[in-house]
Amino acid sequence: MGLARTDIFTDEQNKIALFAKILSNPARVAILQHLFKMDGCYCGDLVEEIGLAQPTISQHLKELKNIGLVKYKSQGTSVCYCVHSENWLKMRSVLSLFISQDVSLLENQFQNA
Repeated sequence: MGLARTDIFTDEQNKIALFAKILSNPARVAILQHLFKMDGCYCGDLVEEIGLAQPTISQHLKELKNIGLVKYKSQGTSVCYCVHSENWLKMRSVLSLFISQDVSLLENQFQNA
């Protein structure tokens, strides 16, 4: 598969697509939902809660960290994860603007054409 031509799209379009890609995986959605319920948790907690193998959970956490939706703090040999609230709010704002576009205007234009 070829590389995506991200250079021909706006920053906003690329952000929306990246957020959608991250949220398109149900395991990552489940991880985020669990992190919202907790003040912070460890990978092992997520393995028990979600039921996926530790390497799989770790890979999903890596993806969520890379996009900035999850932050972590090392505590000895363990790592505690939580939702990065500031970045979550930024993502929510970008996606909300995109999703809340008024389609009723388009329907009227189509019917009048």
